Amino acid sequence: MNIARSSNPVLSKTAFNSRSYTTTYTETMTLNGTINKSVAMLLLVIVGALYTWNMFFGAANTEAGSALVSKWIAIGAIGGFIAALVTIFKRNWAYITAPIYAVLEGLFLGAVSAFFEASYPGIVMQAIALTFGTMLILLLGYRTGVIKVTQKFRAGVMAATGAVALVYIISIIFSFFGVDNLIIHSNGILGIGISLVIVGIAALNLVLDFDFIAKGSEAGLPKHMEWYAAFGLMVTLIWLYIELLILLSKFASRD
Repeated sequence: MNIARSSNPVLSKTAFNSRSYTTTYTETMTLNGTINKSVAMLLLVIVGALYTWNMFFGAANTEAGSALVSKWIAIGAIGGFIAALVTIFKRNWAYITAPIYAVLEGLFLGAVSAFFEASYPGIVMQAIALTFGTMLILLLGYRTGVIKVTQKFRAGVMAATGAVALVYIISIIFSFFGVDNLIIHSNGILGIGISLVIVGIAALNLVLDFDFIAKGSEAGLPKHMEWYAAFGLMVTLIWLYIELLILLSKFASRD
């Protein structure tokens, strides 16, 4: 079976190409198995996030909380990035590296979320609700056939995702030279508009991830691909959540 490409680099065509596996597996990837792995990874993210969240708000004040969780932001971000790279290049290790990635990203997200919450009370619950609300709506649309993953749809999302990546790379390069007042970071109409577009692109990546998981299960890929597919889905969900936090903070800062 031909497995369609995804703009999510984790869920690439190579990753889901059954021809790349020369060994016969007695256990294969299933939809239910992937769902279970996804839930497990989500719980691990929550556990990690609660640790740094409670650490921040358990401190005497915001300054003390910031000092306590700062190192966990670095550990979570760098460690999560390394775990993600290992998972991508060693897919058969996903049953080990994907859970590690989830915990590390949870540590990072909990600390970052606490910073946002301290500045804009209530923003985190709004972002969480919007993230899972968006996922459920898009999943329903995909499962009912309202949203169809065509070649044009896929190519458009891929191109848009690449453009977002390029914009962020340029933004990072500018920040090295002390330029951090780019329009993309502003809370003006244009800055909010850009964030809305990025949120939309991140959300559409979920549809491609759903399509990959469905087709990967149909293709009978090896069992460890359940963890790998769950990892890919989690990458997109985390991206969407962060973008929603940024968008909501822009709206809140205008009040």
